[in-house]
Amino acid sequence: MAKQRSIIKLDGTISDITFYKTADGYLAKEKSAISANRIATDPAFERTRENGIEFGHAGAAAKLLRKSIRPLLNKGRDRRVGSRLTKEMMKVVKSDATSTRGQRNVLDGETEMLEGFDFNINAPLGSTLFAPYVATIDRTTGTSGVNLSPFVPADAIAAPDGATHFSIVSAGVEIDFEGGVTVQQISDSGIMPLGNTAGSAVTMTHTLTANSTHPIFVLLGVQFFQDVNGIKYSLKNGGYNALGLVKVSGL
Repeated sequence: MAKQRSIIKLDGTISDITFYKTADGYLAKEKSAISANRIATDPAFERTRENGIEFGHAGAAAKLLRKSIRPLLNKGRDRRVGSRLTKEMMKVVKSDATSTRGQRNVLDGETEMLEGFDFNINAPLGSTLFAPYVATIDRTTGTSGVNLSPFVPADAIAAPDGATHFSIVSAGVEIDFEGGVTVQQISDSGIMPLGNTAGSAVTMTHTLTANSTHPIFVLLGVQFFQDVNGIKYSLKNGGYNALGLVKVSGL
């Protein structure tokens, strides 16, 4: 793979070179000499086919998780969150110790490996929110939540320049990766001012399915706002907002 440095940006195929545009700019690569039909049928490419199937499992699972939290993700993510999450999901797939190669999947893997994942690499949760919190999951009752003790925003939150207010957000998500079905509940602390005055404790609870047999995820995030004449505007379209997976419970 090579980068195009010419002032003329090409898009398409010339001879054996394919030119295309990505988030990293215009790139070029040589066309493969191996046909898709050979990869699909030749025994020599059996490992390639198995890897492709498992990558598909990881990609579908990552997409389902992102879809379940779209309202939060739209306000705090980086442009590579899809590929980064798929990469982590692939690690979960490879942790499946019961299925054969090509059939390993997220459901039989260790979904707890996703704990700590940041959806916005430009604003990691651990570098944005310093207030101590406790995330919980109770499978019997189907409840999950996040509790934060009272904290001083100026000390506990790394706010970007221009921010005057913030809110704490969280979500509880239950995902049936086989059926493609999700159950989710999103909570919001409400918009609060940044400053040196200690606020109240923040308690957010999500009600999912009692005695669920599916993986459960708890997310926590911070969103920033700027007050202009009494109206709270989201800061920089969410570019500084943090959102992370703080607790995961597999089967």
